[in-house]
Amino acid sequence: MNGPLFDRRRLRLRPLSERRNKVSFPRDAVSPDQRPRALAPGSAAIVHETAARVRAARAAGKPVICAFGAHAIKNGLGPVLARLVRDGWLTHLATNGAGIIHDWEIAFQGQTSEDVRENVGRGEFGTWEETGRFIGLGLLVGAWRGLGYGESIGRLIEEEGLEIPTVTVLEEAAAGFRDRPDRAAAAIELLDACREFTVVPGRLEVPHPFRQFSLQAAAVRLGVPFTGHPMIGHDIIYTHPLVSGAAIGRTAMRDFLCFAAAVSGLDGGVYMSVGSAVMSPMVFEKSLSMAQNLARQNGTVIANHFILVVDIAPSAWDWGRDGEPPASDPAYYMRWCKTFSRMGGTMRYLAADNRDFFLSLLQQLGT
Repeated sequence: MNGPLFDRRRLRLRPLSERRNKVSFPRDAVSPDQRPRALAPGSAAIVHETAARVRAARAAGKPVICAFGAHAIKNGLGPVLARLVRDGWLTHLATNGAGIIHDWEIAFQGQTSEDVRENVGRGEFGTWEETGRFIGLGLLVGAWRGLGYGESIGRLIEEEGLEIPTVTVLEEAAAGFRDRPDRAAAAIELLDACREFTVVPGRLEVPHPFRQFSLQAAAVRLGVPFTGHPMIGHDIIYTHPLVSGAAIGRTAMRDFLCFAAAVSGLDGGVYMSVGSAVMSPMVFEKSLSMAQNLARQNGTVIANHFILVVDIAPSAWDWGRDGEPPASDPAYYMRWCKTFSRMGGTMRYLAADNRDFFLSLLQQLGT
């Protein structure tokens, strides 16, 4: 039997403008024209191999999927990744819930990354009105529009606002639950939120004066999928009472299936996992298993794929040569390597700062 539930409506939320942040734009943005720091010879060779694999994949019309943790956004790499997308090198972007939030906060106010230790002690960590309200509402509207998690927030940024349907439109959609139960449910969820939080139908203006730094907005403009893969309770938006678990589930499930569809075409392609210890390996292994299931039904197999895993932690284990280490070796517990070593194809591990890696890759690709 479950116990009592925490009532988020009792929280005292504060304006985001009152929060002190560690990251500021344009100060911390990384220019695509910036030169990377020199990598060690072995690391440089891996980047060179990766660039060659990317060129070959794109020449053959195969996907190049890039999944990354939130630090890629916090480190100012949005413009660099956007350049890689613009020039046709990356065909799919994926990040976790925190990556979505940091990108949105940068676009909205040019700052992100609060002091967790300090703010938890004061009961203020994550309790920010605009972040929860606008992302939560963006996901509710996105679910109603049939969008995924990443596209919902990308469009909120790029369009600088939301179109809130009228009560009549939502009530009519809700009444048609027998024909479109998914749309009816999304309509009910949005209608309930609008009533409880006094959201007026029509155009809701949400300016994003720093949207030139937003990777999500760039993905919308360039027509490239940007999928968000959140985990309930992991992100600061869950403190806000407007944030709907139903809308999160609806949009995130769509994004997972979009990601799995991209992985289905990975034979001959490239998958890069940069700074994601949990999200990327977890969603990839399920997606690849599903893709292999369909491939084997058709008498084929996904085997000719290249996986690059990038993180800052050094590893004495040669994952490409020796495969998975025994459980007695500390390297076995590097989840971001262990999972990918089981995924077939060719895997490489690169220990490098994500800024140096992406800038080096961009330079190698000659853009």
